[in-house]
Amino acid sequence: MSANQPAAADPTKMGVGRSIAVLTSGGDAQVGMNAAVRATVRVGLYTGAKVYFVHEGYQGLVDGGERIRLATWESVSMMLQLGGTVIGSARCKDFRSREGRMKAAANLVKLGITNLCVIGGDGSLTGANEFRTEWSGLLADLVQAGRITEQEAKKSSHLNIVGMVGSIDNDFCGTDMTIGTDSALHRIIEVVDAITTTAQSHQRTFILEVMGRHCGYLALVTAQACGADWVFIPEMPPEHGWEDHLCRRLADQRSRGSRLNVIIVAEGAMSRDGKPITSDQIKKLVTDRLGFDTRTTVLGHVQRGGTPSAFDRILGSRMGVEAVMALLEATPDTPACVVSLSGNQAVRLPLMECVQVTKDVTAAMAEGRFEDAVKLRGKSFENNWNTYKLLAHINPPDVKSNINMAIMNIGAPCAGMNAAVRAAVRMGIIQGHNMLAVHDGFDGLAQGQIEPIGWTSVSGWTGKGGSMLGTKRMSRSLPGKMLEEISQNISRFNIHALVIVGGFEAYVGGLELVQAREKYEEMCIPMVVIPATVSNNVPGSDFSIGADTALNTITSTCDRIKQSAAGTKRRVFIVETMGGYCGYLATMAGLAAGADAAYIFEEKFSIKDLETNVKHLVKKMKTTVKRGLILRNENSNANYTTDFIFNLYSEEGKGVFDCRKNVLGHMQQGGTPTPFDRNFGTKMGAKSVLWLTDKLKECYRHGRIFANTPESACVLGMRKRALMFQPLAELKEDTDLEHRIPRTQWWLKIRPIMKILAKYDIQLDTTEHADMEHVIKKRGPLGK
Repeated sequence: MSANQPAAADPTKMGVGRSIAVLTSGGDAQVGMNAAVRATVRVGLYTGAKVYFVHEGYQGLVDGGERIRLATWESVSMMLQLGGTVIGSARCKDFRSREGRMKAAANLVKLGITNLCVIGGDGSLTGANEFRTEWSGLLADLVQAGRITEQEAKKSSHLNIVGMVGSIDNDFCGTDMTIGTDSALHRIIEVVDAITTTAQSHQRTFILEVMGRHCGYLALVTAQACGADWVFIPEMPPEHGWEDHLCRRLADQRSRGSRLNVIIVAEGAMSRDGKPITSDQIKKLVTDRLGFDTRTTVLGHVQRGGTPSAFDRILGSRMGVEAVMALLEATPDTPACVVSLSGNQAVRLPLMECVQVTKDVTAAMAEGRFEDAVKLRGKSFENNWNTYKLLAHINPPDVKSNINMAIMNIGAPCAGMNAAVRAAVRMGIIQGHNMLAVHDGFDGLAQGQIEPIGWTSVSGWTGKGGSMLGTKRMSRSLPGKMLEEISQNISRFNIHALVIVGGFEAYVGGLELVQAREKYEEMCIPMVVIPATVSNNVPGSDFSIGADTALNTITSTCDRIKQSAAGTKRRVFIVETMGGYCGYLATMAGLAAGADAAYIFEEKFSIKDLETNVKHLVKKMKTTVKRGLILRNENSNANYTTDFIFNLYSEEGKGVFDCRKNVLGHMQQGGTPTPFDRNFGTKMGAKSVLWLTDKLKECYRHGRIFANTPESACVLGMRKRALMFQPLAELKEDTDLEHRIPRTQWWLKIRPIMKILAKYDIQLDTTEHADMEHVIKKRGPLGK
């Protein structure tokens, strides 16, 4: 709970008598800004505050007049799916002068605005802090010049500033992700996937230049997500003589049977002596030295455009809520803060601390302290860099470990599984292990469908959906009924450790193997479960591989469904999502797509609730917004089925609105993995093998491996701000085995945000809002 907010505060009255202005600033608008603007406006209105749009960024603040306008609930409708910023953004020379800032201050004072929410990059946020710092001096000068009265100055004696970072480069220290970065990665990966198909057909080398003048985040994550052969980033220039090294690596890949080479270049890439490294320079090198057919593609501003990803919409919405709360809870002593993301937690950080660390990175690069630059970017960036270096090119140790490590997929297939398998296989080979692929899940383990899998066997797997190893989902495919055969094959193939990639069945199956240790000594080997399911219902992890891809599929489908009614007034869509008994997909898609309601199993609902929702939609149809979207999790209620809800809404809405029904089905499990799922799967796969390698050393006794402690069989999961290994047995207490969901689920706490943004009259729990923290120079593990 925030130290400044009393426990009994009524959030619907926090903003009464106060005014908030929101502006978007910078040379280029980032995709996802609109979600932040929408949330800021609607939550501001929810608290009782007046909210103003400032059009055209700081220029609008200086110009005043029609450029600072009252916002209404309807004025931010149908903007979630739009790229850029609907309130405009521009660079502003006028605001850099004191006279310009005096004009801006006068405009705010006249309207009684003392709370400013700025969405932009570090330059925009630094300007906001400077404005706040000199506020009292500006007011004094305005009073002296007769442009405002002393009474007006007294009423507006203090200016509160809160920032949200909008930048596709993810170059702002203090947050795991900035608004716009994930959407930019989506655009880049779409192009990379398209290019790799033509490159394979013609055996070409492709050089892709992505944005990132001072930060290599986009280039680095793209390289990791597509398994590029080489990446050039400004934070870590290549060693002297890189030209020879690069050509050796490309030639080696071709000799191993690879039909394509991919090189990713950040626009700010440079050599150790500070000279630019360009795409054309690399193309000439590869063509002249190797004679390879080489093409270059400079992506440019396509990376800034398009539709926001589900992640950016949810991030913008959550940041907007937190920004309003931070403004209304601020005191004159509270420093200007920036709302940030750490793991899955919203945090507040002192703005200028973040700006200083960001400047420290630039200084480190200028001074040639490249290791420091990578570290200052944060733990996430550093982990991405280290993981990429290990997995990009084969470099096994001279001495083999004689360890046989098996990997398998369990349950329904999902996007990102293959990225985890690829990373695990390659990390195992790097550690000197023999890697074994188990086909068709536990059935394959019982039937001996096990074979060696090598480095090139998993080439190109990061971008492939489904499961290349094969899975079986039927309940009879759990290991409990096949323990004898499984133990025999563990012995026959001399398996020393097991990586299980899958959903709830993977967790239950792993638990059955652990429980069988008492009877079967062969099961006494280290095991790790990597959560991979669209349902995001594996205990021990806040996120599962595959859920982000499914979420984006649902969100984009909802966009199309809503757009289909663009020429039809008064229509309500009822959409059924997957998830089993877990309401994660329905809730998050509801937040990302701007749903009016999302029915889930975890939050019980009655006929009265359904009636309330219908009345809410009837009321909504009387406004300028004449569309409705209702999401229903497939197992939310046995009696209130999708057909029942469709029939109820159709009957009760007769004469006011008509209804349409959509069951999305298995399209939610398909498709190519999103950048997040590729990157998350890669990190999880690599980390699991490193953990198993350490466990094997601990469990090696008297010439053999014997692991029978609870800590030797774990789920690797994302918990708030860290990747953690948690014993399978310990997680059983927090698991509802009947309904296949964890008993505690973090995302339930953000469901009220969806309802508030849909204009429901409910209470927001302000006790969960973040205290002001201080910048930790190493960021969290997620870092998409």
